[in-house]
Amino acid sequence: MTDEKKGLFNAILAYVIWGFFPIYWKVLEHVNSIEILLNRIIWSFIFTTIFILIIGQKNELIVDLKRLWQNKKMFFSLMLASFVISCNWFLYIWAVTNDHVVETSLGYYINPLITVLFGVLLFKERLSKAQLAAVFIAFIGVALMAIRYGKVPWVALGIAFSFAIYGVLKKKIQLDATRGLAIETLFILPFALVFYIYLMSTSGISLLYIDRKTDFFLILGGVVTAYPLILFAKGAKALPQSVLGFIQYFCPTIVLILGTVLYNEPFTNVELISFSFIWLAIIIFSLSTIIENRKKRSLA
Repeated sequence: MTDEKKGLFNAILAYVIWGFFPIYWKVLEHVNSIEILLNRIIWSFIFTTIFILIIGQKNELIVDLKRLWQNKKMFFSLMLASFVISCNWFLYIWAVTNDHVVETSLGYYINPLITVLFGVLLFKERLSKAQLAAVFIAFIGVALMAIRYGKVPWVALGIAFSFAIYGVLKKKIQLDATRGLAIETLFILPFALVFYIYLMSTSGISLLYIDRKTDFFLILGGVVTAYPLILFAKGAKALPQSVLGFIQYFCPTIVLILGTVLYNEPFTNVELISFSFIWLAIIIFSLSTIIENRKKRSLA
């Protein structure tokens, strides 16, 4: 299997897992959104670091930390990535636990458009006429969904832009995916611990104070968070931004179905039309990409 095919598989698997995240966070809707976020950060760091030690990459992790410290640009890029993804996590958790699942799907529908745009502006990627048409059709679908809300969907836009920026930052950082995630969560860990101590001393916390089920899902959230992020990091390095952008539609499609079917959030004819536009765009983009790749191989 080529690196690009492995990247494609990893990226698709990551987005499918993310698509089913609302089911997981809904179990914790009785817990404060900030506490869920703090647990995601803390337990992601713990489990990722334990995994690194188990597979014998402690020395490699130390080398990565030294290299980061010497390369200030990479150091601050990864630090920024850790803060950006934390904002993304919080917005997503808050939206899901406050019955805005469909709006989160809108955010992840908008996100691929921004990812493709970043690919063109920052990485000088070129789109064919068919791919440009696909982006325009997808934009129409997203615009219809935005108009449906009758207001600026700030949560959706925040989710979209934060994850697109995170993807750009991760693409520029040449680190092993697993060790990169451990360092990434390490940057934000001190803030998470201090904030958690603050919560304990003021409003109180849920971990160890409600029931074992709550404790289990808060702690396991570290594994659930880390695994798809590692897959995404591998996929982001191996794939062009334009291809990665359209794979992302797997996630919001699953989220939209969960929001409307499982959680009974509104799904009108406007959503149906928007959904149709977006999937038409994905089909056009995918077929165009396949044709372009075949042409390249035939010329090689």
